[in-house]
Formats: sequence, C-alpha cells, structure tokens
Amino acid sequence: MLPAPRADLVPNTVDYEITPLVKATGFREYDARWLFGPEINLLGVEALGLGLGTYIHELGQTKIVVGHDFRSYSLSIKQALTVGLLAAGCEVVDIGLALSPVAYFAQFALDAPCVAMVTASHNENGWTGVKMGAQRPLTFGPVEMGRLKEIVLGGQGVARPGGSLTHIQGFSERYIADVSSRVSIKRPLKVVCACGNGTAGAFAPEALRRMGVEVVEMDCDLDWTFPRYNPNPEDHEMLKEMAKAVKEHGADLALGFDGDGDRCGVVDDTGEEIFADKIGLMLARDLSALHKDATFVVDVKSTGLFATDPVLAANGAKTVYWKTGHSYIKRKTAELGALAGFEKSGHFFFNDPIGLGYDCGLTAAAGVLAMLDRNPDKTLSQLKAALPVAYTSLTMSPHCADEEKYGVVDDVVAEYEALAKDGGTILGRKIVEVITVNGVRVALEDGSWVLVRASSNKPEIVVVVESTRSEDDMRALFRQEVKPRLAKRPQIGAYNQEV
Repeated sequence: MLPAPRADLVPNTVDYEITPLVKATGFREYDARWLFGPEINLLGVEALGLGLGTYIHELGQTKIVVGHDFRSYSLSIKQALTVGLLAAGCEVVDIGLALSPVAYFAQFALDAPCVAMVTASHNENGWTGVKMGAQRPLTFGPVEMGRLKEIVLGGQGVARPGGSLTHIQGFSERYIADVSSRVSIKRPLKVVCACGNGTAGAFAPEALRRMGVEVVEMDCDLDWTFPRYNPNPEDHEMLKEMAKAVKEHGADLALGFDGDGDRCGVVDDTGEEIFADKIGLMLARDLSALHKDATFVVDVKSTGLFATDPVLAANGAKTVYWKTGHSYIKRKTAELGALAGFEKSGHFFFNDPIGLGYDCGLTAAAGVLAMLDRNPDKTLSQLKAALPVAYTSLTMSPHCADEEKYGVVDDVVAEYEALAKDGGTILGRKIVEVITVNGVRVALEDGSWVLVRASSNKPEIVVVVESTRSEDDMRALFRQEVKPRLAKRPQIGAYNQEV
C-alpha cells in the first residue's frame, strides 16, 4: 500500500520519488485541479486513483471510463490514475485521447456508470486535474469531492483484487458520428472552427463538416505548447482571433472550443463576440417556440434578460438562476427536468430530445447551427440584435489564493448585505435584491447588476457586471464600484482582463 499523501514534498528529492504528494487545495468544489509537480506528483495521482476507486465502491459501482486531454503529461497522469483504480479493484475502460464530453458519452455508450477524465480544461499549461462522476450524466459536487478528499488525504484507500483494464480503440469515431447526427444543416453556412491547438482540434472540424457546414479550420493542429493562446473561448485573446478569421474568410460565424471541448464560444458574422449567456437566451427563444412551457436553468453570472424577456414569457418558458459551475448547472438541469441549462462560461446542457444532459461544446454548436437553419433569412447578428438591450462585461478574474478567496468573498457578501439593509445605493441606484446562492449578485432598480464570487477551479475571484443603460455605465459599475471595493483587500492581485 502507498503511504498517506503529504503536502510538504518538493521535486528533485528522494521523498518526492517514493511518497505521494497531494495538496489539499486541489480538491475543488466539483473537480480536482493541481499544478503538476509542485502540488501533485505521479504517486499522488495514483493515490487519487486508489481513493476514487475506494469511493465508487462505497457507492456500489466498479466500472469506470477514463480518458485524457492533449497535454504533454496527461497520458502519464491517466496511467498513474489507472494504476490506483486497478489497485482498488475497478473495471477500467480506457477510451484514449478524448474530450470531456467524449468521456461522458462513453458512460452511456459503454454502459459505464462512472467517469474520470484527466484534463486541466482551459487552465494554462502546468495544470492538470480530473473531472469525475458516478451517476451519469452528473459529475461530482461538493459532497462527493469532500468524501474523496477525506479518503485520499487520510490514506483511507482500500486495495481490492479483481481490477481489470480494457482499451477501446476508435471510440472518437463513435462520438463524432453521434454528435453530428443530431442536426443536418440545409442552409449554406461557412463556419470558422477555432480550437486553440487544444484537444478539440481532433474532433470538432470533422463533426462540424458532418453537420453539413463549410469549415474553416483555425488553430486545429494539436500542439500542447498552445503556441498562439490558451484554448479558452471566454478569453478576449481567443475571441479577437476568431473575429479576425470571420472577417478574413467572410464566414457566417466562428465557433471556438476550450481545451477539453465541453465549452463553446461564438463570434457572429460581423466579428462581434456573443457571450454565452446571450447565445443561451437566443437558443432559449428558439427552443421555447418548439417546446412550449420549457424550463431553463442559467448561472448567476448570466444576463438578467432571461427573467424579463417577452419572447420567453409568450412561449410560457420559465428560467431558474442557480450556482455557477458545470456540476451545479448540470445537476439542477437534471433535477428540474429542464430542457436546457446555460452557463456564461460557455457550458451548455441539453436534455432529451436534444442531448444527454452533459455539457458538450459540439452539441452546443449543433444547437446554434440548427437555430440558424430554422431562421434562413436571418444572420446571427440579426438574431442577436432582436434581443432586448443589456451591456454585459467580460468575465474578469483578479488573483486570490485558494486559501483566502472564500473568506474574501464572504466579507464582500456581508458588505453588500449591510449596504442593502441600510438602504444604500450603487452609482445612484437602489439595491433591490441581494442573491447569495453563489457569492453575491447585487441587483439594482434599473435591472443592472454586479457579481462577485470565488472561482471554483482556480486561485481567483470572479467578477461580472451588467448595465441596462450603456457600455460606459457597464464599465463604471466595474471601475467605480466593484474594482475599488475589492482593491481594499490586500489578498486581491492582478486581473486577467478588465473592461
């Protein structure tokens, strides 16, 4: 048996080579992420596999799908994880190089209740992690992650006989065939497919072609150095390059996919990015006309227009705001039997008859293309222009250590609650509601709002603001309200991007 993991080991020492290193901060709200080397070593990943195998035995399961994304170290990490799962007596089914939605699809296609997808998602190189689940299509939440953390860090992993390993060859073709069969586009459409040299490059271009559109590939060659930018369609750098490609090629839109392919970003025919919450609103309008009285789930970072949109109201649609995070929105969408769930970060969840309930960037892409196909006389920019007006910021993230970020957010929540209780205002507007389901979302009397929450998977605070007045007012809500409030706290570092 492995010894219990330690958190004080450093690379290039004997102890590091013979003892598992696992830092507690890697166990996040709904997945696990560490810097590979200083925060977890291969023996630590093996200990994680043993702990995960022990936990799924507790849940009455043994069969688990594993896959890995395209990074220089992901295969090694998956193999170390597999060693631990085998030691725990699990039936491991390895689908090889995969996107997260490919692994989720495999749970259904291969009748495997559990999943462990080795991916750092959109995090920068150096990061690794595992997305896990034991009840398809759901992934772990805080309760499951808490128990897993307890088992791993406490050295409570249980070795069992009977472990087995099966390699599935060519599984990517089964996924591409399935996801592309969901739509058949008749309208001529030219689509820029942007993958940031991440894993999606091995899947997205072919899937989009089979959906019936002309594809212009952009950074689709796999290169784990990510030579141009990080594959994250929520970052301005990637969106800017997508916009340039749309204009250069005269494309109808650009679709961008993150490092593990579970998110989709969209740029319209004019080269303007459409944030995922607005795409979600457009999709909700389209789908609610086909599915009357539908329910949609959206995260607290998303536009307030879902609650006031006249088209959704006319179609009898209901919208529920819930906690940010793919695990939370996925779970709430399943719990309510909602038609779809949307997250501002670009996670889209579609239940039957559109999807299987998990987040899949290509299923989202299919939804956008189908919407355009059903509106052959409209461009994507025209569909966007038909929405009510709201000016929403980029998602902005100042650095804040994992050990400190939740305390900082708790303090900010208390400040805003006190401000509201005392009848305070923000830029001259009365506070009408303080939503604390996930950090704090402060709604103002004119429909504008500001949000501050802790990132679930990085050492960061997350900030979003929305104005119903103007771009300048949106910037003022950030620059004159949220940024100064956070700046009073020494734990707050530099922002990744700002408006």
